[in-house]
Amino acid sequence: MNKPPACTVRFGSFYAGGRSLHITNEPIRSIAFTESASYQYDPNGLFHIEQAYVQFFIPAQQRHPLPLVLLHGGGMSGTMWEQTPDGRNGWAQTFVEQGHAVYIVDNIERGRAGWAPFPGVWPDTPIIRSAEEAWTLFRLGEAVGFAERIPFAGQRFPVQHMESFGAFSVPRWLSNNDTAVDTFCAALDRIGPCIVLAHSHGGEVAFRAAAQRPDIVRGMIAVEPSGFCHEKNVSELGLAACLFVYGDYLDQTPLWRDLTSQAAAFKNTLRNAGINTHWCELPEKGITGNSHMLMMDNNNDVIARDIARWIQDSI
Repeated sequence: MNKPPACTVRFGSFYAGGRSLHITNEPIRSIAFTESASYQYDPNGLFHIEQAYVQFFIPAQQRHPLPLVLLHGGGMSGTMWEQTPDGRNGWAQTFVEQGHAVYIVDNIERGRAGWAPFPGVWPDTPIIRSAEEAWTLFRLGEAVGFAERIPFAGQRFPVQHMESFGAFSVPRWLSNNDTAVDTFCAALDRIGPCIVLAHSHGGEVAFRAAAQRPDIVRGMIAVEPSGFCHEKNVSELGLAACLFVYGDYLDQTPLWRDLTSQAAAFKNTLRNAGINTHWCELPEKGITGNSHMLMMDNNNDVIARDIARWIQDSI
């Protein structure tokens, strides 16, 4: 009898961080799971909240000693790295195929990390992104082109799958940035020395966490980040190298012109601090048509391989 081939990728998951919360004085009520299963539910007691969920994939033969930690952007979860709206492989698969160990984080309140349904624990109400907002914010096309799905010329995002893309959006609480940094630090403590690849809002969380864990975060790949650590904390970073990656159509909105300008200033701050920092606007390399969601565009594998080459050359 032939034995099945040995698995070439080890995979698993864990939770990290969070805190205990003791709920009291809430009324007991009758609930029903199904038409035949009901009982008295007591919402009081000890609960664990604000944890991160981390899934990992470790190839048998690793190309680089440091794993890649993928951190989602705002209103997204770790699924954004796993697949595209039109069903192609995401960056997680591409990096594993390239021989990188990959850790995918669902940070506090996102995806499989869950969220706290207790009034007053988080001071604000959640928001969720509409398809119309995503269309303009992620530079897919002009607002007037949304109804008929008319993208920018040369756009590489699969705009015909906007309904599928909407399924990636999850609620987010804007008050949780500080907690997100703490929870991400807890995940980094479990993972150990690594390279962080963060997208959009994840950029602020990642840079702030890196300043708190300089012995763990050895490299940073900031994909169109919308935030950073404070300039006073740059000296605390332990980065061997940092890469900024940007797509196309950056001049289409005042928001992206401003965000890119802020990132360029932060890049200079990193360089002045002695950090080996690279700036990559893909059109300058002849790679055009990319949206804010580069990991989902129809050339996402090309960009991932380019990032993998940078890692090999720089860290």
